[in-house]
Amino acid sequence: MARALVIGASGGIGQAVVQALHDRGDDVVTLSRRADGLDVTDAASVAAVLGGLDGPFETIFVAVGVLGVPEKSLDAIDAGAMAQVFAVNAIGPALILRHLPRLLPRSGRSVCAVLSARVGSIGDNAIGGWHSYRASKAALNQIVHGAAIELGRSHKDSIVVSLHPGTVETAFTANYAGRHKTVTAGEAAGNLLGVMGGLTADQSGGFFDYAGKAVPW
Repeated sequence: MARALVIGASGGIGQAVVQALHDRGDDVVTLSRRADGLDVTDAASVAAVLGGLDGPFETIFVAVGVLGVPEKSLDAIDAGAMAQVFAVNAIGPALILRHLPRLLPRSGRSVCAVLSARVGSIGDNAIGGWHSYRASKAALNQIVHGAAIELGRSHKDSIVVSLHPGTVETAFTANYAGRHKTVTAGEAAGNLLGVMGGLTADQSGGFFDYAGKAVPW
């Protein structure tokens, strides 16, 4: 039985991914702030909670994130609010990825996917705004890319990627979905796991959407 770890399992997408992994027969370990006291903004909390895990896991899905208050203009930027968004969206996943060398198998295929967002793409940004969220996801993508390079040296069959789930019907997007086409969390989970299942080692370090298409940096 394959083992899977879902971090951020209490969120809408996280819960759906857990269910989908259970449905396919994986042995799933879940972590969340609500159930396990995991505070990704606290290095000691991440070290204590993840340090208590026994690997390896063939699948790791990281679904932590915060939207904050999306700025509509530069003069709406608030230093404290921006720092909090970065703490959750970029630094938190970086603290989690520190544990990958121990949690992933040294040999044999493994996939670690980190939930990102298309708005983190610099090349795809044509309207501006949402500065804190965009920048934090761009930073996250760089962290994931660097982690993939480093892991590839010691875990040659590992795949580490950023994934954009599309606009998903969750509490996270309730006030901002607008005219965007949305999918249920269950559909999103199926799409994301499908992409993860089709990735190859030469795609490690990439940024992909829910259909498996590369997203520009």
